[in-house]
Amino acid sequence: MKIVVLDGYTLNPGDLSWDELKKYGELTVYDRTTYDPKEETKTIESKIIDRAGDAEIIFVNKTPLKAQTLKRLDKLKFICVLATGYNVVDVQAAKELGIIVTNIPTYGTTAVAQMAFALLLEMCHHVWAHSEEVKKGAWTNNADWCFWNYPLIELAGKTIGIVGYGRIGQSVGVIAQAFGMKVLAYDLYKNTKLENENLKYAEMDELLKYSDVISLHCPLFESNTGIINKASIDKMKNGVMILNNSRGPLIVEQDLADALNSGKVSGAAVDVVSTEPIKMDNPLLKAKNCIITPHISWAPKESRQRLMNIAVNNFKQFLDNNFINVVNK
Repeated sequence: MKIVVLDGYTLNPGDLSWDELKKYGELTVYDRTTYDPKEETKTIESKIIDRAGDAEIIFVNKTPLKAQTLKRLDKLKFICVLATGYNVVDVQAAKELGIIVTNIPTYGTTAVAQMAFALLLEMCHHVWAHSEEVKKGAWTNNADWCFWNYPLIELAGKTIGIVGYGRIGQSVGVIAQAFGMKVLAYDLYKNTKLENENLKYAEMDELLKYSDVISLHCPLFESNTGIINKASIDKMKNGVMILNNSRGPLIVEQDLADALNSGKVSGAAVDVVSTEPIKMDNPLLKAKNCIITPHISWAPKESRQRLMNIAVNNFKQFLDNNFINVVNK
């Protein structure tokens, strides 16, 4: 059995092991397929066919497997997407071709929630900026025994609006309450058993109106693309802070940049953008008070190890005809 990993580097840059997969066949792991400077004149489809044309099993992260490509992979039986989102695969075409497609749910809940608060706390305290100033001598040469170059913000008593209250949103809500925050949760499917004196579900307009912080934790659909835009920002409090480590296209980036530059939004922190890697003309790069990190919420080693374990188990269950985490039933 030939097993090919088309783009394994981001999951395993060398600190994890592919050994479990080697037990089941001939394994070939490529760091990247969408970009290889040695093959820059080739189309993505031709690279995929060169590398996996005779593969029965493919593991893939961001390399697109479109219908016309899948039709040329005539031995392919199983695709495991090494992520929760699976839009890189034409799942309908795979279904028609009899190819099982699985994804990796729930592996990053803890890591993503932790990162949301890492971003928020950085906006509140500017830890790195103050540390750099100290190293440059600003504290040594300061007339007073302390100084700060940015407003410092206490979270207790403030309201966080969480858009998307699934596993990750709920984990963020638990952390927020531990900080003494009030939570307004928006979700299409409400679990009212979660409500308490510090947490309640709200409609979107109410969340926008009363939240001091707005944090996005929802999957991307056509219906919520650009949900943070000029019109929704106008409904927010002056000085609101916005977090996004969910999906970049949830935000109209020019509208957010304009709001940051005008001061309507006092700060934003995003771990995702509309096009990744980020393009240098992205308006958020030059916006005031905007923190941008390179899509690393999912990336702690513990989280990636869970992802690897689930991927291997998806494959094992496939071999036993016990299909789990299938996205194209």
